[in-house]
Amino acid sequence: MHPLTVVWSDQLAAYDFGPHHPLNPVRVVLTIELARALGVFDAPNVTMIEPEPCDDSMLELVHTKEFLAAVKAGVGDEHFGLGTPDVPVFGAMHEASARVVGATVAAARAVYEGRALHAVNVAGGLHHAMPAAASGFCVYNDPAVAIAWLLEQGVQRVAYVDTDVHHGDGVEAAFYDDPRVLTISVHQSGRTLFPWTGFPHESGGPSADGHAVNVALPPGTKDAGWLRAFHAVVPPLLRSFAPEILVSQHGCDSHRLDPLAELELTVDGQRAAHEALHDLAHELTGGRWVAVGGGGYVLAQVVPRTWTHLLAIAAGAPIDPATPTPASWQAVARERTGGPAPESMTDGGSGDYRSFASGHDPGDPVDRAIVATMNATFPPHGLFAGGYG
Repeated sequence: MHPLTVVWSDQLAAYDFGPHHPLNPVRVVLTIELARALGVFDAPNVTMIEPEPCDDSMLELVHTKEFLAAVKAGVGDEHFGLGTPDVPVFGAMHEASARVVGATVAAARAVYEGRALHAVNVAGGLHHAMPAAASGFCVYNDPAVAIAWLLEQGVQRVAYVDTDVHHGDGVEAAFYDDPRVLTISVHQSGRTLFPWTGFPHESGGPSADGHAVNVALPPGTKDAGWLRAFHAVVPPLLRSFAPEILVSQHGCDSHRLDPLAELELTVDGQRAAHEALHDLAHELTGGRWVAVGGGGYVLAQVVPRTWTHLLAIAAGAPIDPATPTPASWQAVARERTGGPAPESMTDGGSGDYRSFASGHDPGDPVDRAIVATMNATFPPHGLFAGGYG
Protein backbone atom coordinates (compact mmCIF):
# COMPACT_ATOMS: atom_id res chain seq x y z
CA MET A 1 0.00 0.00 0.00
CA HIS A 2 1.44 3.33 -1.10
CA PRO A 3 1.40 6.58 0.89
CA LEU A 4 -1.76 8.59 0.16
CA THR A 5 -2.43 12.17 1.19
CA VAL A 6 -6.07 13.26 1.29
CA VAL A 7 -6.50 17.01 1.47
CA TRP A 8 -9.70 17.91 3.28
CA SER A 9 -11.22 20.44 5.62
CA ASP A 10 -14.87 21.22 6.30
CA GLN A 11 -13.93 24.74 5.24
CA LEU A 12 -13.73 23.51 1.64
CA ALA A 13 -17.53 23.30 1.75
CA ALA A 14 -17.58 27.11 1.94
CA TYR A 15 -17.21 27.10 -1.87
CA ASP A 16 -20.99 27.41 -2.07
CA PHE A 17 -23.10 29.22 -4.65
CA GLY A 18 -26.28 28.74 -2.62
CA PRO A 19 -28.98 26.10 -2.13
CA HIS A 20 -30.44 26.33 -5.63
CA HIS A 21 -27.14 26.02 -7.53
CA PRO A 22 -26.23 22.59 -8.99
CA LEU A 23 -22.73 22.65 -7.47
CA ASN A 24 -23.87 21.95 -3.93
CA PRO A 25 -20.94 21.28 -1.56
CA VAL A 26 -22.96 18.59 0.22
CA ARG A 27 -21.72 16.24 -2.50
CA VAL A 28 -18.11 16.45 -1.28
CA VAL A 29 -19.13 16.35 2.38
CA LEU A 30 -21.08 13.15 1.72
CA THR A 31 -18.09 11.75 -0.19
CA ILE A 32 -15.78 12.22 2.78
CA GLU A 33 -18.41 10.79 5.14
CA LEU A 34 -18.93 7.70 2.96
CA ALA A 35 -15.20 7.08 2.62
CA ARG A 36 -14.82 7.50 6.36
CA ALA A 37 -17.73 5.13 7.10
CA LEU A 38 -16.20 2.48 4.82
CA GLY A 39 -12.83 2.74 6.57
CA VAL A 40 -10.88 4.23 3.68
CA PHE A 41 -9.05 6.67 5.95
CA ASP A 42 -8.24 4.10 8.64
CA ALA A 43 -5.26 2.56 6.85
CA PRO A 44 -1.83 3.54 8.21
CA ASN A 45 -0.70 4.69 4.76
CA VAL A 46 -3.39 7.39 4.57
CA THR A 47 -2.66 10.90 5.86
CA MET A 48 -5.25 13.67 5.95
CA ILE A 49 -4.06 17.26 5.86
CA GLU A 50 -5.98 20.54 6.03
CA PRO A 51 -5.42 23.12 3.30
CA GLU A 52 -4.79 26.82 3.63
CA PRO A 53 -5.91 29.37 1.02
CA CYS A 54 -3.13 29.98 -1.44
CA ASP A 55 -1.74 33.49 -1.77
CA ASP A 56 -2.01 35.85 -4.72
CA SER A 57 1.43 34.99 -6.08
CA MET A 58 0.35 31.37 -6.42
CA LEU A 59 -2.93 32.28 -8.11
CA GLU A 60 -1.05 34.59 -10.47
CA LEU A 61 0.76 31.59 -11.95
CA VAL A 62 -2.46 31.30 -13.99
CA HIS A 63 -4.79 34.23 -13.20
CA THR A 64 -4.42 37.96 -13.81
CA LYS A 65 -4.15 40.56 -11.04
CA GLU A 66 -7.22 42.33 -12.43
CA PHE A 67 -9.30 39.17 -12.17
CA LEU A 68 -8.19 38.53 -8.59
CA ALA A 69 -9.17 42.10 -7.70
CA ALA A 70 -12.61 41.58 -9.23
CA VAL A 71 -13.18 38.37 -7.26
CA LYS A 72 -12.06 40.06 -4.03
CA ALA A 73 -14.44 42.97 -4.69
CA GLY A 74 -17.30 40.50 -4.38
CA VAL A 75 -19.67 42.17 -6.83
CA GLY A 76 -21.10 41.03 -10.13
CA ASP A 77 -18.93 41.86 -13.11
CA GLU A 78 -19.82 40.00 -16.29
CA HIS A 79 -16.56 41.08 -17.91
CA PHE A 80 -14.89 38.73 -15.44
CA GLY A 81 -17.67 36.11 -15.53
CA LEU A 82 -18.92 37.03 -12.06
CA GLY A 83 -22.55 37.45 -11.02
CA THR A 84 -23.86 35.18 -13.77
CA PRO A 85 -26.28 32.26 -13.22
CA ASP A 86 -23.30 29.90 -13.51
CA VAL A 87 -21.07 31.87 -11.14
CA PRO A 88 -23.18 33.92 -8.75
CA VAL A 89 -21.25 36.01 -6.25
CA PHE A 90 -21.23 34.76 -2.66
CA GLY A 91 -19.68 35.97 0.59
CA ALA A 92 -15.93 35.45 0.98
CA MET A 93 -15.78 34.09 -2.56
CA HIS A 94 -12.07 34.81 -2.93
CA GLU A 95 -11.12 33.06 0.30
CA ALA A 96 -13.24 29.99 -0.42
CA SER A 97 -11.96 29.72 -3.99
CA ALA A 98 -8.34 30.26 -2.95
CA ARG A 99 -8.70 27.46 -0.37
CA VAL A 100 -9.78 25.01 -3.08
CA VAL A 101 -6.68 25.96 -5.06
CA GLY A 102 -4.56 25.68 -1.93
CA ALA A 103 -5.86 22.15 -1.41
CA THR A 104 -4.88 21.00 -4.89
CA VAL A 105 -1.48 22.68 -4.66
CA ALA A 106 -0.99 20.97 -1.28
CA ALA A 107 -1.77 17.64 -2.98
CA ALA A 108 0.73 18.39 -5.75
CA ARG A 109 3.34 19.47 -3.21
CA ALA A 110 2.93 16.26 -1.20
CA VAL A 111 3.58 14.19 -4.32
CA TYR A 112 6.41 16.40 -5.62
CA GLU A 113 8.22 16.37 -2.28
CA GLY A 114 7.83 12.61 -1.92
CA ARG A 115 5.67 12.68 1.22
CA ALA A 116 2.93 10.86 -0.72
CA LEU A 117 2.86 8.77 -3.84
CA HIS A 118 -0.79 9.64 -4.48
CA ALA A 119 -2.72 12.71 -3.33
CA VAL A 120 -6.41 13.54 -3.72
CA ASN A 121 -8.53 16.68 -3.36
CA VAL A 122 -12.12 15.72 -4.09
CA ALA A 123 -13.22 19.36 -3.66
CA GLY A 124 -11.01 20.41 -6.57
CA GLY A 125 -11.24 20.02 -10.33
CA LEU A 126 -12.59 23.50 -11.17
CA HIS A 127 -11.34 23.18 -14.72
CA HIS A 128 -13.34 25.86 -16.59
CA ALA A 129 -11.87 28.99 -14.98
CA MET A 130 -9.82 31.09 -17.39
CA PRO A 131 -6.91 33.42 -16.59
CA ALA A 132 -9.15 36.49 -16.52
CA ALA A 133 -12.66 35.08 -16.09
CA ALA A 134 -14.73 32.70 -14.01
CA SER A 135 -16.73 30.18 -16.01
CA GLY A 136 -18.88 27.10 -15.63
CA PHE A 137 -19.17 27.10 -11.80
CA CYS A 138 -15.39 27.67 -11.52
CA VAL A 139 -13.81 30.80 -10.03
CA TYR A 140 -10.13 29.84 -9.89
CA ASN A 141 -8.61 26.94 -11.81
CA ASP A 142 -7.04 24.72 -9.16
CA PRO A 143 -5.63 21.99 -11.46
CA ALA A 144 -4.03 24.59 -13.74
CA VAL A 145 -2.42 26.42 -10.79
CA ALA A 146 -1.12 23.13 -9.37
CA ILE A 147 0.38 22.16 -12.73
CA ALA A 148 1.94 25.61 -13.11
CA TRP A 149 3.43 25.23 -9.62
CA LEU A 150 4.92 21.85 -10.57
CA LEU A 151 6.49 23.42 -13.66
CA GLU A 152 7.93 26.18 -11.47
CA GLN A 153 9.64 23.52 -9.36
CA GLY A 154 11.38 22.21 -12.47
CA VAL A 155 9.13 19.32 -13.48
CA GLN A 156 9.57 18.98 -17.23
CA ARG A 157 6.59 16.84 -18.25
CA VAL A 158 3.14 16.87 -16.61
CA ALA A 159 0.22 14.96 -18.07
CA TYR A 160 -3.34 16.04 -17.29
CA VAL A 161 -6.25 13.70 -18.01
CA ASP A 162 -9.79 15.06 -17.61
CA THR A 163 -12.72 12.63 -17.48
CA ASP A 164 -15.44 15.21 -16.72
CA VAL A 165 -18.39 15.17 -19.12
CA HIS A 166 -17.52 18.78 -20.02
CA HIS A 167 -14.41 19.76 -21.97
CA GLY A 168 -11.53 20.74 -19.67
CA ASP A 169 -11.16 24.03 -21.49
CA GLY A 170 -9.54 26.15 -18.79
CA VAL A 171 -6.67 23.78 -18.13
CA GLU A 172 -6.16 23.24 -21.85
CA ALA A 173 -6.09 27.01 -22.45
CA ALA A 174 -3.49 27.58 -19.73
CA PHE A 175 -1.00 25.22 -21.40
CA TYR A 176 -2.12 25.22 -25.04
CA ASP A 177 1.31 26.21 -26.35
CA ASP A 178 3.45 24.61 -23.63
CA PRO A 179 5.15 21.36 -24.71
CA ARG A 180 5.85 20.48 -21.06
CA VAL A 181 2.15 19.73 -20.52
CA LEU A 182 -0.04 17.16 -22.25
CA THR A 183 -3.76 17.75 -21.68
CA ILE A 184 -6.27 15.03 -22.58
CA SER A 185 -10.01 15.61 -22.19
CA VAL A 186 -12.60 12.85 -22.73
CA HIS A 187 -15.99 14.55 -22.83
CA GLN A 188 -19.37 14.91 -24.47
CA SER A 189 -18.99 16.74 -27.77
CA GLY A 190 -19.07 20.51 -27.70
CA ARG A 191 -21.65 20.33 -30.47
CA THR A 192 -24.20 19.44 -27.80
CA LEU A 193 -22.77 20.62 -24.46
CA PHE A 194 -21.10 23.52 -22.65
CA PRO A 195 -18.47 24.90 -23.08
CA TRP A 196 -19.11 24.23 -26.79
CA THR A 197 -15.41 23.52 -27.41
CA GLY A 198 -13.05 20.55 -27.25
CA PHE A 199 -12.96 19.30 -30.83
CA PRO A 200 -10.15 17.10 -32.17
CA HIS A 201 -8.67 19.88 -34.31
CA GLU A 202 -8.05 21.94 -31.13
CA SER A 203 -4.75 20.14 -30.70
CA GLY A 204 -2.18 22.61 -29.35
CA GLY A 205 -0.28 25.74 -30.29
CA PRO A 206 2.69 26.06 -32.66
CA SER A 207 5.17 24.96 -29.99
CA ALA A 208 2.99 22.14 -28.67
CA ASP A 209 1.33 20.44 -31.62
CA GLY A 210 -0.56 17.38 -30.44
CA HIS A 211 -0.29 18.35 -26.76
CA ALA A 212 -3.98 19.28 -26.45
CA VAL A 213 -6.02 16.14 -26.99
CA ASN A 214 -9.80 16.13 -27.22
CA VAL A 215 -12.03 13.07 -27.44
CA ALA A 216 -15.49 14.46 -28.24
CA LEU A 217 -18.06 11.72 -27.66
CA PRO A 218 -21.67 11.65 -28.86
CA PRO A 219 -24.58 11.94 -26.43
CA GLY A 220 -25.77 8.54 -25.23
CA THR A 221 -22.28 7.02 -24.99
CA LYS A 222 -22.31 4.26 -22.37
CA ASP A 223 -19.58 2.57 -20.32
CA ALA A 224 -18.35 0.28 -23.09
CA GLY A 225 -18.00 3.08 -25.66
CA TRP A 226 -16.47 5.54 -23.21
CA LEU A 227 -13.90 3.02 -21.97
CA ARG A 228 -13.15 1.95 -25.55
CA ALA A 229 -12.37 5.57 -26.43
CA PHE A 230 -10.34 6.16 -23.27
CA HIS A 231 -8.16 3.10 -23.75
CA ALA A 232 -7.68 3.76 -27.48
CA VAL A 233 -6.37 7.29 -26.91
CA VAL A 234 -5.08 7.88 -23.39
CA PRO A 235 -2.54 5.07 -22.75
CA PRO A 236 -0.69 5.38 -26.09
CA LEU A 237 -0.30 9.14 -25.73
CA LEU A 238 0.77 8.96 -22.09
CA ARG A 239 3.34 6.28 -22.92
CA SER A 240 4.75 8.40 -25.73
CA PHE A 241 4.81 11.58 -23.62
CA ALA A 242 6.38 9.84 -20.58
CA PRO A 243 5.16 12.23 -17.87
CA GLU A 244 6.96 12.71 -14.59
CA ILE A 245 3.70 13.34 -12.73
CA LEU A 246 0.10 12.53 -13.68
CA VAL A 247 -2.70 14.93 -12.72
CA SER A 248 -6.25 13.71 -13.31
CA GLN A 249 -9.68 15.29 -12.99
CA HIS A 250 -12.54 12.90 -12.14
CA GLY A 251 -15.75 14.78 -12.83
CA CYS A 252 -18.56 12.24 -12.52
CA ASP A 253 -21.22 14.16 -14.43
CA SER A 254 -20.79 11.57 -17.20
CA HIS A 255 -23.18 9.39 -15.16
CA ARG A 256 -26.48 8.39 -16.73
CA LEU A 257 -28.47 10.12 -13.96
CA ASP A 258 -26.69 13.46 -14.20
CA PRO A 259 -29.14 16.27 -15.02
CA LEU A 260 -26.69 18.53 -16.87
CA ALA A 261 -25.34 16.22 -19.59
CA GLU A 262 -26.16 13.26 -21.80
CA LEU A 263 -23.54 10.55 -21.43
CA GLU A 264 -24.74 7.33 -19.82
CA LEU A 265 -21.95 5.92 -17.70
CA THR A 266 -22.45 3.97 -14.49
CA VAL A 267 -20.51 4.29 -11.26
CA ASP A 268 -18.84 1.05 -12.34
CA GLY A 269 -17.62 2.56 -15.60
CA GLN A 270 -16.30 5.57 -13.71
CA ARG A 271 -14.58 3.27 -11.20
CA ALA A 272 -12.90 1.49 -14.13
CA ALA A 273 -11.53 4.87 -15.31
CA HIS A 274 -10.13 5.58 -11.83
CA GLU A 275 -8.41 2.20 -11.82
CA ALA A 276 -6.98 2.73 -15.30
CA LEU A 277 -5.47 6.09 -14.35
CA HIS A 278 -4.04 4.62 -11.14
CA ASP A 279 -2.44 1.81 -13.13
CA LEU A 280 -1.05 4.23 -15.72
CA ALA A 281 0.51 6.33 -12.97
CA HIS A 282 2.30 3.28 -11.61
CA GLU A 283 3.40 2.26 -15.10
CA LEU A 284 4.66 5.67 -16.23
CA THR A 285 5.38 8.06 -13.34
CA GLY A 286 6.58 5.74 -10.63
CA GLY A 287 3.10 6.15 -9.13
CA ARG A 288 3.24 9.95 -8.74
CA TRP A 289 -0.42 10.85 -9.12
CA VAL A 290 -2.50 13.89 -8.15
CA ALA A 291 -6.27 13.42 -8.46
CA VAL A 292 -9.06 15.97 -8.10
CA GLY A 293 -12.84 15.90 -8.24
CA GLY A 294 -14.82 18.01 -10.70
CA GLY A 295 -18.40 18.08 -11.89
CA GLY A 296 -21.19 15.80 -10.73
CA TYR A 297 -24.66 16.92 -9.74
CA VAL A 298 -26.43 13.83 -8.41
CA LEU A 299 -25.57 14.70 -4.85
CA ALA A 300 -26.15 11.42 -2.99
CA GLN A 301 -26.67 8.70 -5.58
CA VAL A 302 -23.54 9.27 -7.67
CA VAL A 303 -20.85 11.67 -6.45
CA PRO A 304 -20.10 10.10 -3.05
CA ARG A 305 -19.87 6.59 -4.46
CA THR A 306 -17.64 7.28 -7.45
CA TRP A 307 -15.24 9.49 -5.49
CA THR A 308 -15.13 7.06 -2.57
CA HIS A 309 -14.05 4.45 -5.12
CA LEU A 310 -11.39 6.92 -6.29
CA LEU A 311 -10.13 7.46 -2.74
CA ALA A 312 -10.07 3.73 -2.02
CA ILE A 313 -8.17 2.97 -5.22
CA ALA A 314 -5.67 5.71 -4.38
CA ALA A 315 -5.29 4.19 -0.91
CA GLY A 316 -4.42 0.83 -2.44
CA ALA A 317 -7.52 -0.80 -0.96
CA PRO A 318 -10.22 -0.85 -3.65
CA ILE A 319 -13.78 -1.37 -2.46
CA ASP A 320 -15.70 -4.34 -3.85
CA PRO A 321 -18.52 -2.80 -5.90
CA ALA A 322 -20.99 -5.18 -4.23
CA THR A 323 -20.26 -3.61 -0.84
CA PRO A 324 -23.39 -2.16 0.82
CA THR A 325 -23.32 1.49 1.77
CA PRO A 326 -23.48 1.82 5.58
CA ALA A 327 -26.99 2.39 6.95
CA SER A 328 -25.71 5.26 9.08
CA TRP A 329 -24.37 7.01 6.00
CA GLN A 330 -27.61 6.39 4.09
CA ALA A 331 -29.51 8.15 6.87
CA VAL A 332 -27.20 11.17 6.73
CA ALA A 333 -27.45 11.31 2.93
CA ARG A 334 -31.24 11.25 3.03
CA GLU A 335 -31.31 13.93 5.71
CA ARG A 336 -28.85 16.20 3.91
CA THR A 337 -30.37 15.90 0.42
CA GLY A 338 -34.02 15.04 1.00
CA GLY A 339 -33.73 12.25 -1.55
CA PRO A 340 -32.96 8.55 -1.68
CA ALA A 341 -29.53 7.15 -0.85
CA PRO A 342 -27.84 4.33 -2.78
CA GLU A 343 -27.75 0.99 -1.01
CA SER A 344 -24.57 -0.39 -2.56
CA MET A 345 -21.36 0.76 -4.23
CA THR A 346 -22.38 -0.52 -7.68
CA ASP A 347 -24.87 0.26 -10.44
CA GLY A 348 -24.49 -3.28 -11.73
CA GLY A 349 -22.17 -2.30 -14.59
CA SER A 350 -19.32 -4.54 -15.68
CA GLY A 351 -16.63 -2.11 -16.82
CA ASP A 352 -16.14 -4.30 -19.91
CA TYR A 353 -15.29 -2.83 -23.31
CA ARG A 354 -14.02 -3.99 -26.71
CA SER A 355 -10.47 -2.92 -27.51
CA PHE A 356 -10.06 -0.55 -30.43
CA ALA A 357 -7.09 -2.64 -31.51
CA SER A 358 -9.53 -5.34 -32.63
CA GLY A 359 -10.77 -3.09 -35.42
CA HIS A 360 -13.26 -0.28 -35.75
CA ASP A 361 -16.57 0.47 -37.41
CA PRO A 362 -16.53 3.64 -39.57
CA GLY A 363 -20.29 3.87 -39.09
CA ASP A 364 -20.10 3.96 -35.30
CA PRO A 365 -20.09 7.53 -33.91
CA VAL A 366 -17.82 6.61 -30.99
CA ASP A 367 -15.31 5.03 -33.35
CA ARG A 368 -15.46 8.06 -35.61
CA ALA A 369 -14.69 10.27 -32.61
CA ILE A 370 -11.71 8.08 -31.70
CA VAL A 371 -10.31 8.16 -35.23
CA ALA A 372 -10.72 11.94 -35.46
CA THR A 373 -8.72 12.39 -32.25
CA MET A 374 -6.03 9.97 -33.37
CA ASN A 375 -5.66 11.68 -36.74
CA ALA A 376 -5.29 15.08 -35.07
CA THR A 377 -2.90 14.20 -32.27
CA PHE A 378 -1.10 10.88 -32.75
CA PRO A 379 1.32 11.82 -35.60
CA PRO A 380 3.13 14.59 -33.64
CA HIS A 381 3.89 11.96 -30.99
CA GLY A 382 5.26 9.47 -33.52
CA LEU A 383 2.16 7.29 -33.26
CA PHE A 384 0.22 5.95 -36.20
CA ALA A 385 -3.41 7.05 -36.37
CA GLY A 386 -4.34 3.48 -35.52
CA GLY A 387 -2.61 4.07 -32.23
CA TYR A 388 -0.55 0.92 -32.21
CA GLY A 389 2.45 1.70 -34.37
